[in-house]
Amino acid sequence: MVALLTAAYPDPLLVILLGPTASGKTALSLTLAEHFAGEIVSCDSVAVYREMEIGTAKPSISERRRVPHHLIDIYSPAEHSTAGDYARLARQALKEIAARNHLPIVTGGTGLYLRALTDGLFAGPQRLPDLRARLEHSNKKHGQAWLHGVLTRLDRPSAARIHANDTPKLIRAIEVSLAARQPISEAWKTGRHPLTGFRILRLGLDPDRKALYARIDARAKQMFAPETINGSLIEETRLLISKYGESPRAFDSLGYKQARAVLRGEITLPEAIVAAQQGHRNYAKRQLTWFRREPDVLWLRGFGDDPVIATQAIAAMQTYGAKMLL
Repeated sequence: MVALLTAAYPDPLLVILLGPTASGKTALSLTLAEHFAGEIVSCDSVAVYREMEIGTAKPSISERRRVPHHLIDIYSPAEHSTAGDYARLARQALKEIAARNHLPIVTGGTGLYLRALTDGLFAGPQRLPDLRARLEHSNKKHGQAWLHGVLTRLDRPSAARIHANDTPKLIRAIEVSLAARQPISEAWKTGRHPLTGFRILRLGLDPDRKALYARIDARAKQMFAPETINGSLIEETRLLISKYGESPRAFDSLGYKQARAVLRGEITLPEAIVAAQQGHRNYAKRQLTWFRREPDVLWLRGFGDDPVIATQAIAAMQTYGAKMLL
């Protein structure tokens, strides 16, 4: 089957499997990898961190044994991973997988990391600590919406793309716009180096929204359950904080943020579960909005663990490979 997809065409195939959280990307990526002799490259900004297991929904150890996985557990939580770091490591992994005559399958839900991998990143200006400090101070003084209002005045397209509560991205966008003396949305168009050497097939999962939200709610609740394998998210977060302190940015990710609030006595466990569920549902909405801007996505209207969807994905890959032979 791999020969159908790779022979008689100069560039190897790269499959990108995208979709919202809890849509079954892991299950479908495993199916495709086993069917087409593939290797999986994770595209998740939190799965890159070691020791963060329960709140990340990483592929299990047994799943990682079934198929080679890349870019999971590569950083300590004390380190900081950027989209540029990810793109550099992911591109190297793709080249190595293709050199083994295996099919690279990129799967995950972090849109910025995916964009950095496929489109490249511009060489933006260095960070400006004084400006950042002033922006953070003003944000605390005026409230969360203040930063978003500043960015809207400087760069409306970027403000429309960045969530009003995403303080790090808002500050970086403002910083670049001021330092480069042009909107970051314009700066992104220059100095970027798109991925070359692969022909890309994008497969997207778009299950029924009500069913998706039900899965999200169930998974978020299970993360906090004491009977969860290896303990609950509360206990995992407690151990991480005891080892690394409160400062790692990775601990601000969904689930861990709510668990930290419980440990500080700011909210109750039931309140944390509700907040995590709502946060993940909102994240799923943003993911779908982002991914619908990706070019040439073949959308599959269901969950990745549905055998019908798996059959459709396999057929799509076979058809794509057959077309390349015409």
